[in-house]
Amino acid sequence: MFREHLISLLAAGLLLSSVHAGKNVEPAQSPVIPVTTIPFYIGIGGVMGMVSNDCPCAGRQKGKRMYDTTNFGGLLRVGYNFNPYFGIEVRFLRSQLNGNYAITTHYGLYAKPQYPVSDSVNVYGLIGYGRTKIDCKRNNDPLYEGFGWSFGGGAEYDFAAGDGQGDAEEGWGAFVDYQNVLRDSGKLKVRSNVVSAGVTYDF
Repeated sequence: MFREHLISLLAAGLLLSSVHAGKNVEPAQSPVIPVTTIPFYIGIGGVMGMVSNDCPCAGRQKGKRMYDTTNFGGLLRVGYNFNPYFGIEVRFLRSQLNGNYAITTHYGLYAKPQYPVSDSVNVYGLIGYGRTKIDCKRNNDPLYEGFGWSFGGGAEYDFAAGDGQGDAEEGWGAFVDYQNVLRDSGKLKVRSNVVSAGVTYDF
């Protein structure tokens, strides 16, 4: 009789132990893999190019500046954001669709300091070095051709905003900016300024 009671007590103890141990076992959870965007983007847009230079004429016109008519073209921009405040960008532009004076061709590499002023708007500067060629449409003679410094600035709007980091989400956006690609360069002191606007896609 005593042996039967002992066996019953041991069985009950084991059962209670297993039930209590099960309360401390947490269910297995699958690891959560965060979804991150690649800080790479590409953009295309239109440009309005403006060129001026010193007048090569003699007499009373000497020292005056000559201006082209407004000239239009296209822009390609490809960039990489290291963080919300700094990136690099490669740009290529050409304005030749209108005007009877000059064609601007430019490509360069730019440092891009930037600041997200809201979850949808990002402002930025452009400081870079590139090659610029200004062709005269009248006689196909380049007014200027060479390498030099360039600067500018602009703003981007992110249609997929939501994390408070400006232009940092995957999806479409828009931009508008200004560039001074030449400043009193060459013998004729050629100047070239470009206003651009277009769309971007962040990967």
